This record gives sequence, C-alpha cells and structure tokens, in this order.
Amino acid sequence: MDARLAELGLTLPEVVPPLATYQPAVQSGVYVYTSGQLPMVEGKLPVTGKVGAEVTPEEAKDLARTCALNALAAVKSLVGDLDRVARVVKVVGFVASAPDFTGQPGVINGSSELLGEVLGDKGVHARSAVGVAVLPLDAPVEVEIQVELTEA
Repeated sequence: MDARLAELGLTLPEVVPPLATYQPAVQSGVYVYTSGQLPMVEGKLPVTGKVGAEVTPEEAKDLARTCALNALAAVKSLVGDLDRVARVVKVVGFVASAPDFTGQPGVINGSSELLGEVLGDKGVHARSAVGVAVLPLDAPVEVEIQVELTEA
C-alpha cells in the first residue's frame, strides 16, 4: 500500500493526537473503527468555519481527503500495515454547514474518492454524509471510517 500512496504522490501523516479522552482507532475482531478525524495538517486546521459560508464546497472536499488520509494513518498505527485492509466497510462524514448548505454528499466525496484511489475496489464502502451545526475546533469537516482486516 505504501507503493500505491507514493505513486499517487501521497504520504500518510503522523497520527493526529487525541483532542480529548479517546483513542484514534480501536480494533474489535477483524474490524478497526477510527475516531472522527479532523483535517489536521501538521497539528493545525488549515481552514475553519462553516461550509457554504466561510468555506467553499471545493475547499471542504479537499479537507475531506485530508480526513481520510488521517483515518488511514490511524488504522496503520494500530495494525502496522495497510495491506491488511480487506475493505473499507463504512465512512461517516460530518460537515459543519451553513443553514442553507445541502451539498454534504459532494463534500464527503473527497474522502470516498481518496479511499478509492488508494485502495481500489477495497475502498468501496457504505456511507453517511451528515450536516451539523458545529464541529470541534470549528473544523469544517470530520470523517470516521470502519475497515475490515484480513486475517493476520
């Protein structure tokens, strides 16, 4: 999987340290569940605010890609190798939305597309894209994923 990331010009970031009392990812049986991942880059949010107001849908879609990369980093930190991912089962994306913004699915496509680029058919998943009033640190987007692992 590292070769595929390099081919795409991507590198997994360091795992974002928890902002409260939780783990970035936990494993239960053959499943790994990530905590909600903010679009942190080098410990900071590159943009804050509501999508459809201070943040454009295009910016938010790019931030959702970053969330997915951060989620993959959390998975790898727990299991050691992304080649153990049998498939992405579910993606849940939260979009801090201006009251009249209804393009949440398009924003979360950033995460879905990134997972497909990196994992191919293993990246195809079920998904929810939810508009919310506010997210931690005034982040525009937050994404969590569930993956199934191959047997060790």
